[in-house]
Amino acid sequence: MGSRLLNIALGGCFILVHGSALAADPQRGAAKPRNVLIFVADGLRSLIVRPDTAPTMAALRDQGVWFKNSHSMYPTFTTPNAASIATGHYIGDHGDFGNTLYAGFAAAAADRSVTPFLENDAVLGEMNEHWKGDYLVERSLFAAARAAGIQTAAIGKLGPVLIQDVTERSGQHTIVIDDSTGRPGGIPLSGALATALQDAGLPAQAPGRGDNGKAGNSTTPGTLTANVEQQKYFVDAATKVVLPRFKAAKKPFLMVFWSRDPDGTQHNQGDSLGKSEPGINGPSSLSAIRNADDNLAALLNALTRLDLDGTTDVLVTADHGFSTISKESKTSAAAAVAYPDVAPGQLPPGFLAIDLARALELPLLDPDAGGAAVDVQGGKHPSKSNGLIGKDPTQPEVIVAANGNSDLIYLPPPHAKHLAPRVVATLLAEDYVGGLFVDDALGHFPGTLPLSSIGLKGVAITPEPAIVVSFTSRSTGCATAVLCAVNVADTGLQQGQGMHGAFSRADTNNFMAARGPDFKTDFVDAAPVSNADVAMTAARLLGVKLGGRGRQAGRAAGEALKNGGAVRFTGNMLRSPPDKQGLRTVLRFQQVGAIRYYDAAGIPGRTVGLEEEPVSTAR
Repeated sequence: MGSRLLNIALGGCFILVHGSALAADPQRGAAKPRNVLIFVADGLRSLIVRPDTAPTMAALRDQGVWFKNSHSMYPTFTTPNAASIATGHYIGDHGDFGNTLYAGFAAAAADRSVTPFLENDAVLGEMNEHWKGDYLVERSLFAAARAAGIQTAAIGKLGPVLIQDVTERSGQHTIVIDDSTGRPGGIPLSGALATALQDAGLPAQAPGRGDNGKAGNSTTPGTLTANVEQQKYFVDAATKVVLPRFKAAKKPFLMVFWSRDPDGTQHNQGDSLGKSEPGINGPSSLSAIRNADDNLAALLNALTRLDLDGTTDVLVTADHGFSTISKESKTSAAAAVAYPDVAPGQLPPGFLAIDLARALELPLLDPDAGGAAVDVQGGKHPSKSNGLIGKDPTQPEVIVAANGNSDLIYLPPPHAKHLAPRVVATLLAEDYVGGLFVDDALGHFPGTLPLSSIGLKGVAITPEPAIVVSFTSRSTGCATAVLCAVNVADTGLQQGQGMHGAFSRADTNNFMAARGPDFKTDFVDAAPVSNADVAMTAARLLGVKLGGRGRQAGRAAGEALKNGGAVRFTGNMLRSPPDKQGLRTVLRFQQVGAIRYYDAAGIPGRTVGLEEEPVSTAR
């Protein structure tokens, strides 16, 4: 293999050098529209990809482009990153703030909860209906491609698949195949597609996850099985039905294939019940990584078999990284209470809502149980970790949307200004808080950074959180901290299982690579890239334009394309004033022009990645 091209440091900036001279960045990476396949390996950490763990991805990375300096959007959840991949915009513009968020209404498909889980086709439909027909407000890559006559398909994991073309629910213009295919609430298949599936020997109803969906409990380990059967169905649908149909139509296509693995298995794995090691590095998680790798191999083989490989650019990304769960705290009042389904002394699901309600001396109500009161002292906790704090579930004073390694806190008027200082003070006193970010409109608080500093202020129309909490993370001491990070998580999963969502580099450092006729070969791209850049790069390859209402958009990674030119970028840090304990929230980020790429943020000593340099220039 030839020598790989590298970014080099120069004069405090970083400049991509191509050959011996800086080349102008091309306006377009392809002379004509290409086919584009975007493969998303949900929850895949960048540095876990090796020839022994994921040979197909490792080969694609080494032969094509490795986006070494890659970034998930924060909060590092699936649906916010799916929305950024779909629109090319940051979260403050598209408004998908979390897998679970405060919707602003009671979602019927989520049992009338105001804090619905968005990985649900019916819930996404309600979000659109309530929020002006398109809760994301930004035009999607799929919509732009369809308007240009490009064929479109989104296949794989429930939720992020539909988000790629969230307003197209007919099944007639974009092919959508996910967990809900053939089930109530799912997106219908066209008659022709249903017949084609049948002719290929595939059912019109997607299989479930089987044992892979079993999470276990505090005494019973979770799954030891990767999500093989369900994902084989999705691969077969893509390779035996959808791609041949696209080829026969003789028109360009855009396909997103979203692999639930390794995410689903890493969440539920039973290799490490109650223990931080091996955590998400056990045999079940490694088998899930290989499962996703096998899926990509099958898709690439199909492109070759159909003679589409020479005209198809392949972008591989992960929505976020991953960490092992900790449920430990020395300061939490919630952890001091005994619960029948929680290991003694550990944090229960909903600990943040419990601790806040106690500090504010207000009742805690469960939004996922009809607003019923939660008897905390009696050993009860919120059923899904979410909480309404106040006397009236229809007019709560505080809303907590729990998401795992970060939580979203909403402060509806008229209580926001009054409660914000008390909430901030309460949180900064807890050892599980790794970083705090507060709505600019509420003022500036020592120990916290504003939401605007991390891209969470924009033109979004969905309710904006008042406070975002990233929980503490640490390394177990391995040589590569991002591969053995342990993170406090507000979840019903157990200590030793897997979660994501924090602002640690373990969760922001997603795997990203590309290969195809328009990409360079043997190239390490050390310039920062993010999931918002995926849509922009794909749009350039397809020859379509992405606009939008908001100004927080990604960029096309032109430096990775053939004849691509230089990208200047800098590393920066932002520090909050200290609170009375001396605690600061610190943000480490990089910048290309006005675009920020967020490496890690939080309280030093409580956040993996803050101790590291923001840019590495050698592989």
